[in-house]
Amino acid sequence: MDKKQLRWFNIALIAFNMVWGIGNVVNNYAQQGISVVTSWILILVLYFIPYALIVGQLGSAFKDSSGGVSSWVQNTSTKRLAYYAAWTYWVVHIPYLAQKPQAILIALGWAVQGNGNIVNTMSVSMVSIISLVIFLAFLWLSTKGLTTLKLIGGIAGTATFIMSILFILFAVGAPMINSDVHFATPHMEQVSTYIPKFNFGYFTTVSMLVFAVGGAEKISPYVNATKNPAREFPKGMIFLAAMVGLSAVLGSFAMGMLFASNNIPEDLMANGAYSAFQILGNYYGVGNLLMIIYALTNGLGQIAALAFSIDAPLKILLADADPEYVPAALRKRNAKGTLVNGYLLTGILVSIIIVLPLFGIENMNELVKWLTNLNSVVMPMRYLWVFFAYMMLNKAYKKFQSEYKFVKNPKVGFIFGLWCFLFTAFACILGMVPKIDFDADPKAWFFQLTINILTPIVLILLGMLLPWFARRDKNKKVKSTVTTVQ
Repeated sequence: MDKKQLRWFNIALIAFNMVWGIGNVVNNYAQQGISVVTSWILILVLYFIPYALIVGQLGSAFKDSSGGVSSWVQNTSTKRLAYYAAWTYWVVHIPYLAQKPQAILIALGWAVQGNGNIVNTMSVSMVSIISLVIFLAFLWLSTKGLTTLKLIGGIAGTATFIMSILFILFAVGAPMINSDVHFATPHMEQVSTYIPKFNFGYFTTVSMLVFAVGGAEKISPYVNATKNPAREFPKGMIFLAAMVGLSAVLGSFAMGMLFASNNIPEDLMANGAYSAFQILGNYYGVGNLLMIIYALTNGLGQIAALAFSIDAPLKILLADADPEYVPAALRKRNAKGTLVNGYLLTGILVSIIIVLPLFGIENMNELVKWLTNLNSVVMPMRYLWVFFAYMMLNKAYKKFQSEYKFVKNPKVGFIFGLWCFLFTAFACILGMVPKIDFDADPKAWFFQLTINILTPIVLILLGMLLPWFARRDKNKKVKSTVTTVQ
């Protein structure tokens, strides 16, 4: 059987399922309003299309590498940098894991209560305690294996993805079905409504857009499974960009119909998707049905994402970790083969992020917004290694061959890689600026800024410490051996 069975439309659909979701629309609309439509078009053309095609060439050049981004970095540079790439891939999941218990709590609240009161009434201390309990429970369960839960989560994740597509269809079709539907955002027929104000505040929100379209490196294993990669893979990626663009633009337009762009609800990031389905359910005469279906599927998807994201990134980091860079204590396994201290380190770091808001955030709504923004700062750090590997690939273009090439000229390829690297770094750095009004609460503003800056720095420094511990382990073994011989 020919292994190269995938066509360009197969690649596009696989990638779309990996990259896209209704949360991308809601979070970015919450920050930019209806003008995000223009931002989506710009980010797709200037960033996402080159990013996806870069991943395609890397995947094609290193088709036999199983380690993903860290393998690409090792092949194009050094083992030390490959370790840092693997560490980054793992450690950026720490804030992500800290946010998942909240998402589970919100989904269950909407499914059971039928409203978002859990966000608007529950104290930060209570949320932190419950989130910590949920996380620690799943951390413990992850050490036991969660195959069934992950399977259920995969189904729920696909269902949530389908709901995000249906959201657009339901919203855009609502005015034709129900004559009582009116647009919440004024002047949606005017082009000027969709033009952003390109000021400093605008650029601090770009990291959320980068976060939304990131993750294309997951597509890489499929490049060489495509019939004629040089022709069909870029075709698939262009189709992917078109689907993402259409979903983003129509999704944002639908959000503008439901929520006034000039008066965005404070709890939109936390409750927006659920409120949107609730409104649409009322338009179509089915009450809370759409919202409950979305809440249940999204809740299950969040549970599985929590379990999977504890387990998978840790295994990528430690399963075949180089003793030169990762100390023996962290690679330790128990009788069942569980990476005991790896899970312990995960537990400590995530628990710290979960309890930090107790010292400077006053309500759950701000907590959700802060953690979402923190993720948009930290998570894209892993994409930097993709672009670094691509630049190094172009520097040593004679050494590596690939069936698919984004651009044939290595100098032009290097410039594309550099552009995407600098744009990602720019977005991450400006994304650290808090999205709350400084004058309204300067104490909270400085707290969020401090945590946003310190979190990535501390996580990176921790990764730099591990090779030192590994060298110490090695020196102890050498001394022990010399003593034994004497």
